[in-house]
Amino acid sequence: MNRPLYRRIALKLSGETLMGDEDFGISPDMLKYVAREIESVVDLGVQIGIIVGGGNIFRGVAATSYGMERASADHMGMLATVINSLALQGALEKNGLEPRVQTAISMHEVAEPYILRRAIRHLERGRVVIFGAGTGNPYFTTDTAAVLRAQEIHAEILLKATKVDGLYDSDPVENKSARIIKNTSYMKVLEKQLRVMDMTAISLAMDNQLPLAVFRLKTKGNIKAVVCGADIGTRIS
Repeated sequence: MNRPLYRRIALKLSGETLMGDEDFGISPDMLKYVAREIESVVDLGVQIGIIVGGGNIFRGVAATSYGMERASADHMGMLATVINSLALQGALEKNGLEPRVQTAISMHEVAEPYILRRAIRHLERGRVVIFGAGTGNPYFTTDTAAVLRAQEIHAEILLKATKVDGLYDSDPVENKSARIIKNTSYMKVLEKQLRVMDMTAISLAMDNQLPLAVFRLKTKGNIKAVVCGADIGTRIS
């Protein structure tokens, strides 16, 4: 089935997914893989905005545990997301796409500033827009930034590509009998504190009725399959 259900989507990629099998940084092989997966969705005529995390390089919350001031640590984390965004931009360009990086922190020599109307114009012209630097504010995660950007660009769904097959009723690493949840509501995620995204992001998605899909990135073709309506991963609505 190659007919997309959506005209415009938002895709959240964690920094950790770009590590591949490495312990730190960016895996060139994983970067190429992700670029091919995104290209397969663009080829369907789907407009795509991507929000990238930075946990493979620097995680602000972790840095506060050894005494760093939170706002400074979060700003460092935002800069890490820009590094990932530029790397992804380069990989997409090699595949013949026209990506644009927009950042919530102004750095004109490196990327465009985030301007909503410009971002939408890029999308309408078939360009992939990569949103870096989170929301530009400390104390907000890139999950929250993903929901915010998805709402702003009027994405019909937010896809969260992860290391697991979807949302489970308990930690599948610790509990081998953990069961995958195919469909659930925002409120159940909040009540049970299922750690698929931070609670601020889930609340924002719920307030704006933004559907969420959670699925494994490393399974080839999954992004395209989800866009075309395949029963993969978990749906939160």
